[in-house]
Amino acid sequence: MVERADRGSGRMGTHSNSVLSDAEREAVIELRHAMHSEPELSNAEWKTQERIRGMLERFGVSGARVFHSTGLYVDIEGTAPGPKQSVAVRGDIDALPIQETRDDLSYRSQVDGVMHACGHDIHGSIALGTALAFYRLRDSFSGRVRVFFQPAEEAEPLGGRTVEEENLLDGIGCAVGFHVSPQIPAGRFGAREGAVTKSADQFTITISGKMAHGAAPHVGVDAVAIAAAFVNEVQKVISREMPVDDGAVITVGTINGGNATNIICPSVVMEGTIRTRSPERRALLSQRVREIAEGVAVVHRGRAECVLRAGEPAVVNDAEMVKRFRQLVLDTIGHDALVEITRVGGADDFGFYAARVPSIYFWFGSQAPGNESFVHTPTFGASDDIVVPTTELAVRYILDLLNA
Repeated sequence: MVERADRGSGRMGTHSNSVLSDAEREAVIELRHAMHSEPELSNAEWKTQERIRGMLERFGVSGARVFHSTGLYVDIEGTAPGPKQSVAVRGDIDALPIQETRDDLSYRSQVDGVMHACGHDIHGSIALGTALAFYRLRDSFSGRVRVFFQPAEEAEPLGGRTVEEENLLDGIGCAVGFHVSPQIPAGRFGAREGAVTKSADQFTITISGKMAHGAAPHVGVDAVAIAAAFVNEVQKVISREMPVDDGAVITVGTINGGNATNIICPSVVMEGTIRTRSPERRALLSQRVREIAEGVAVVHRGRAECVLRAGEPAVVNDAEMVKRFRQLVLDTIGHDALVEITRVGGADDFGFYAARVPSIYFWFGSQAPGNESFVHTPTFGASDDIVVPTTELAVRYILDLLNA
């Protein structure tokens, strides 16, 4: 059985009767350090892909298939008699364009301007440990485990979209995703049902006006004034048209236009994002952004062209899967290891998985002295101590799903 978390430090204690073998535990940490020291950006994870393939083959796991150019997935088939359930597991592997400033890590990034600031080195390592454990245990379970080492979670073109578009979840009964959280004490876990992230769609709006001298604005059509009116008006969609519990957000992230201080600007380009937890209101928000851009432009005698690009859907957790996960944490680690989770404002392309099959996206904590920084910051870090216990919990949970 599993020893309970060390309540004094918040870290998970040493496991007895571990799910992973000694060699597998060493491989998980080896991959974590290698990925962290040699991070690769979205859609450029070539070295990471080959490293993962090599480590799988070292343990006899063959047949890994490429997807999205820089990703891999592998099927582990159980040989025991019984119901043939199937579970997908996603571990993302891409890094971020951030310069790491953690000089205390022996495995800190050796790539200028790139680091694993979102913990994907941990996620990919957990996925590796899961694949290795199930391969060794294949005679003791029935069904199939498909492990995705997914590239490009952070930037388009998204790896999760490829999973959906190439029907890589066909024949899969459910999916498991996870994310490290520096807001949760190390050794603790959380999951909640329903929408736990937001969808993230992008827009580009090109405002066209008419150039004129700054001393004679009536001769021209000021694209800057139109852009300013749009920024003000579009926020009313959130404050006056969305339910207060939706948490919808419209962000104008960039505005570019104008060539001189004394010239009426003829063209402005704005880019931004639209976020919501509601699949039903997602289309409405995009529609309203377009309508307001075009309407404001007409009012000011200009024109607006709006290009909308659908991003990742919200991650929606299956209620029964969450219930089973929470019960497993209680049974194997204890009540103190379970935390209540609040919804987050960010997005994750695991939403493409959750849109196709019942799914769970759970959090595991990394907060500890020296590791308090948020993700996507130069000082983000997480101890190796959380990696193996989280992997073993994931394996236990997937076994539970296979036996459901």
